Amino acid sequence: MLEMKLNGVKKFMEATLVVNNITFEAYEGDKVGIVGANGSGKSTILKLIAGIEKMHYYPGYPQTSSPGYDEGLINLPRGATKAYLEQSPVYPEGLKVIDVLNLAFEEIVIIENQMRELEDQMKTLEDKALEKALNKYSDLVHLFEVKGGYEREEKLGRVCTGLNFAEGFLNKDFSLLSGGEKTTVVLGKLLIHNPDILLLDEPTNHLDMEAIEWLEGYLKSYKGIIIIVSHDRYFLDNVVTKIVEIEDMESISYKGNYSSFVSQKEENMRIQYEHFREQQKQINNMEKQVTSLRDWAMRADNNKFFRRAASIQKKLNKMERIDKPIFERRNMRLEFKEGQRSGNETIKAIGLSKSYQDKIIFKDSDLMVHYGEKVGLVGPNGSGKTTFLKMLLGEEQPDKGVVELGANVKAAYLPQKITFKNEEFTVLEAFREDISMLEGKAREYLAKFMFYKKSPFKKVKHLSGGERIRLKLAMLLYQDINLLILDEPTNHLDIDSIETLEEALEDFKGTIFFISHDRYFINKMAERVVALENFGFKSYSGNYDDYKSQQPKEVPVENREKDKKQRNKSENINQEEVKANALARIERLEKEITAIDLSLEQDHLDYEELNKLYNRKTYLSEELESVMEWWISIS
Repeated sequence: MLEMKLNGVKKFMEATLVVNNITFEAYEGDKVGIVGANGSGKSTILKLIAGIEKMHYYPGYPQTSSPGYDEGLINLPRGATKAYLEQSPVYPEGLKVIDVLNLAFEEIVIIENQMRELEDQMKTLEDKALEKALNKYSDLVHLFEVKGGYEREEKLGRVCTGLNFAEGFLNKDFSLLSGGEKTTVVLGKLLIHNPDILLLDEPTNHLDMEAIEWLEGYLKSYKGIIIIVSHDRYFLDNVVTKIVEIEDMESISYKGNYSSFVSQKEENMRIQYEHFREQQKQINNMEKQVTSLRDWAMRADNNKFFRRAASIQKKLNKMERIDKPIFERRNMRLEFKEGQRSGNETIKAIGLSKSYQDKIIFKDSDLMVHYGEKVGLVGPNGSGKTTFLKMLLGEEQPDKGVVELGANVKAAYLPQKITFKNEEFTVLEAFREDISMLEGKAREYLAKFMFYKKSPFKKVKHLSGGERIRLKLAMLLYQDINLLILDEPTNHLDIDSIETLEEALEDFKGTIFFISHDRYFINKMAERVVALENFGFKSYSGNYDDYKSQQPKEVPVENREKDKKQRNKSENINQEEVKANALARIERLEKEITAIDLSLEQDHLDYEELNKLYNRKTYLSEELESVMEWWISIS
């Protein structure tokens, strides 16, 4: 039984205290999510468990005497294997992607080589020497089997299929990949390696939705311990069984997934506030008694009153004070300028076609986004999402058709990779470069985006990913805009900042068109989801969950790993299953609509109930039409 414990872990980086009191435990099969603000020490905890960051102990010195001496214990199972997902992996020059993935089988390869050597030796050995060699060979075969030597191809195939590693990609030079691609390859290597303790730092950052959903399924059935640092709330909801929150350099553990953690934390804060309020009443009463007793003692010249006052004051001094809970921590305070209203047609594509050599991206596609809509664009990596944005912004031209913004549209674009004109500028200089504003006013404005004290004088080149987004947002939101175009806006923000961004975007009166793999964000923001399917745009009303509910059941990913004959057979079976499921769904929808029709005929219903039933019927009727169209197309 795997068991991992952290108890009172304290860590300094040089003279800076990073975490002060981290305590939690995990057992075999546990999936632990670590959450907290950027810079709270989440990644440091993973590195301490992985052994990348070391705990520094100095025998003979008291552990609390000086910053620089770390405290606490990290107890890991003896002999347990562990692996950490690096954010900037480095491997020797000349290795291809497939070579990096095969590094997961290093131990198996060593055992296999020992088996081959023994096989050669046994050709010439006799009697006791042969018997001894056979026994050793038997042990090696058993070890080879236990380590998964006979499942190499299956493991490699499953991970490559799930993470969409095509054959051409496997033969690429690893050193030439982008940072995101390298991280994804290393994630694949870790999953193949299958360690006892898996440490993942933002594993979903560079994956598309299909790969994220596959990863969720893979991790749910993982038998070891998984520790995950992530700001993907939907992913945390689907995978983790425990949340450890890092706040004020200390940890608090919560059972359940992310949504369960949020509700538990709110309840804990409510209870803490009630206790705080009751204690404050008690403290106020005791302080009044002390004041009154001292006043009476002075008037009556009576030491008895002084002693009584001193006794109450002593109790007050010894009382363990309950902290007032901080319901809202300092975060971005975003406000949008009211821009001039654009025309009703904000974004339009008519007869759009675009190809790169032999690869078709769009073919005779149409899209219309109207003023005031909040639309999320989704699709697998490489399906053309960013290409469409580039055409919309005039950075690329379509092969055929029209892509344009409507009349009076004033657009602001937040790209996925944020750059500034001069990386040597300070935050203040970069912000004021194209804006005529006094320094004091500029600093006051930047403080809303959490740039205060010395941070406005920090050079742009030294900003973290989250800080770069905050600065870019500050520059964009100062303009008069009525269309926001966002490309993966939540990638480098912590959860608090994402939620602040969501609140601000909900107040934006103009149009929002965004690309995101953050399903929680899409659920909160989108009124319509546009999916890139069959070289075109397909619209789905509602948010991400509504979009997913309208998707047909797909053939499981594992089937794609089998040979062509077996795969075709599986697909035929699943096609019949899809048809049967579609028919069953049609029947259920028709029954529910009939039941609503009967309810609508009742006389005792008030306006609210009637309106609720009518809206439900409209939604179900639209879904029924969509499912029937799908059933007809597959039949």
